[in-house]
Amino acid sequence: MKLVQVQRDALLKPLQAVTGIVEKRHTLPILSNVLIERKQGRLHLIATDLEIQVATSAEMAAGGGEDVSLTVSARKLHDILRSLPEPSETTLDVQNNRLQVRSGKSRFNLQTLPAADFPVLTDPGQPQAKLTMPQKALRELLLLVQYAMAQQDIRYYLNGVLLVLDGGQVKVVATDGHRLSYAARALGQQQEKREVILPRKAVLELSKLLGESDETVAVEIFASQVRLAFGNVVLATKVIDGKFPDYTRVIPSNYKQRFIINRLQLLQSLQRAAILSNEKFRGVRWMMTGNSLRISCTNNEQEEAQEELEITYNGEALDVGFNITYLLDVLNNVHSENVECALGDANSSMLIMVPENREFRYVVMPMRI
Repeated sequence: MKLVQVQRDALLKPLQAVTGIVEKRHTLPILSNVLIERKQGRLHLIATDLEIQVATSAEMAAGGGEDVSLTVSARKLHDILRSLPEPSETTLDVQNNRLQVRSGKSRFNLQTLPAADFPVLTDPGQPQAKLTMPQKALRELLLLVQYAMAQQDIRYYLNGVLLVLDGGQVKVVATDGHRLSYAARALGQQQEKREVILPRKAVLELSKLLGESDETVAVEIFASQVRLAFGNVVLATKVIDGKFPDYTRVIPSNYKQRFIINRLQLLQSLQRAAILSNEKFRGVRWMMTGNSLRISCTNNEQEEAQEELEITYNGEALDVGFNITYLLDVLNNVHSENVECALGDANSSMLIMVPENREFRYVVMPMRI
């Protein structure tokens, strides 16, 4: 039975949207599969890892009239379609628990598993909050903070991004306990206060799927789930159950010693110095004295890198150490011309801001060197 006959890209694009969350190795074989359903002239594709589910659909001239559903290896189907020449007419046929992919003189027969066994996320009921915003606005917010998320921390609530609705603002916060990134944006709509923690994998997937466009993304927040709909994609994710640290206590507000510096100039100096940093501890020293910032890195082989930058600084002399990776992360992810650095003393964290975006804050803890 013919499932669908389309141009390769008409099938490859929606498939690419869902396959990002498919695990290569899974204890449940069906989780390596994508659910393909043909309903009323549309093709629906769904992938899940039991925590996150991505669904998309495409309108196409489907063969036959009856509804069909099956699951097939997401990676194999994706790799087959991607390897076919462009443009090429592609036909999917279903017969005897197999999916046949035909294009030109190429034939591929793939094993299928029953659609009835595919574990779709349960319907969470009525949302507790809803909001809409441009896709590029949400994407920019996530990109400003996601690099500060923890990875596989036993404090599971750090392995994600805190999403806060607060009055007319949406805020996002990420921290791994050593640095914290905060960004906010006006919503243009009033909301009751709501906080949810989006898992790391969902955040990374959203950053890839959201477009650089003013088309909207609709966000629905449920008790244990968040659902985001944009374009033809619906991403649903379970939320992390836990208490996120109080970020307002971490962000300093009274630092007097400040200077503004060209972001690219500072980034390039740190990239050069990092070549000779200790591979394990990644420490860098910042020494500030009258209008000068000296940067130095050393390693176990007694090698040393030194950089000096001119700054407008009239605070007291300071010598403070940081993890150089944490500084490179923020400078690579904000795209302003300049950054503003605010400091307390040698034992205090540093606050990095962007002059043209007062709703961004990055706090990095000092380290002994």
